[in-house]
Parts: sequence; C-alpha cells; structure tokens
Amino acid sequence: MVIEVVTCRHCGSDDVLKNGFAPNNGKQKYLCRACCGPQSRQDPSHNGYTQEERKEEILRAYQEERSSLRGLRRTFGVSPTTVLGWLKKR
Repeated sequence: MVIEVVTCRHCGSDDVLKNGFAPNNGKQKYLCRACCGPQSRQDPSHNGYTQEERKEEILRAYQEERSSLRGLRRTFGVSPTTVLGWLKKR
C-alpha cells in the first residue's frame, strides 16, 4: 500500500481535502483547510503557450484576418471588452 502525501502549493500545509475532479482533464482537486486559498490540482500543468503569445494571436486575427469581436469571442473565448482594451494600449 502506497500513501501519497499531498501538500498545499500555497502554504505548504498537509491539511488538504479532496474536492472533486476538474471537468476538463479529470484530475483530482484539493482544498487546503489551513489557508483556505484557491483550489489546487494534482500535478498541475502549464499552458503550452504564454499569455503574450495568445494575446498577439488574437490581435493578429482581429487586425489582419478582419475577424469580428463576436467571432473572436466564439473562437478564442475572449471578451470583446478585453480585446478593445488591448487595442487601446497599442
């Protein structure tokens, strides 16, 4: 029998509870009772891209490909307000 000790990524405490499964990848979610911080997942993985790369891709689609703001919402799942804010900062 193997016992796996899970610790909180935020405070390092081992006082964590299982708290369901993530809907997108089925990984176990945990909730820390010590810090009551955000939920953490078992073996969290990072995105395959940086936020800056994703932002540039969306802005390129808007400017060069002439995609509408509604189309960007459907395709990328980003709010039109967010895209307009990015454009104003440029």
